[in-house]
Amino acid sequence: MNNDLRPQLTVPLADAVDRVLRKGSEYLSWIYAILIAVILLQVTLRRGFSAGLIALEELQWHLYAIGVLFGVIYAQATNSHVRVDVLQARFSARAKSLAEIAGILILALPFLVVVFIHSLDFVAESWRISERSLAPAGLPWRWLIKSMIPVSVGLMMLAFANQLLRETVLLMRGNQHGN
Repeated sequence: MNNDLRPQLTVPLADAVDRVLRKGSEYLSWIYAILIAVILLQVTLRRGFSAGLIALEELQWHLYAIGVLFGVIYAQATNSHVRVDVLQARFSARAKSLAEIAGILILALPFLVVVFIHSLDFVAESWRISERSLAPAGLPWRWLIKSMIPVSVGLMMLAFANQLLRETVLLMRGNQHGN
């Protein structure tokens, strides 16, 4: 479901990519149910039995990180992210599309490319040393959570490129959305 105030006009390829990103993110949203269960277990162990586990504490951080990383992808794919449209509210439909295209090309994609490129060495080093938690009873596979950074940023770049495609096609068609 598109929560954008502007009606979404169809661009078949962009619609298909959005559906895949949205569905994948919806499946991963179940991670929050697991996170809640882990938090409840940790609180019960700690408060009820004075026996909290470091591994559960770290698992909470990992699950939360995955939820946030893929939640951002969902927000972009559904266009439900927070916007500050004080200026854009006064723009024509064509100017809104041009502003969206400029924002993606000048701000979003360059930032994501830099994060993606720099995350590759970060993750490769983590894999190389088979990085684990520094806590003796912590989780053994820190490289796994770090691997989510380039995966999620790559999918975010796909979501923004997809929005760029949509805006460009609509601009060329003359079918800008909104007023």
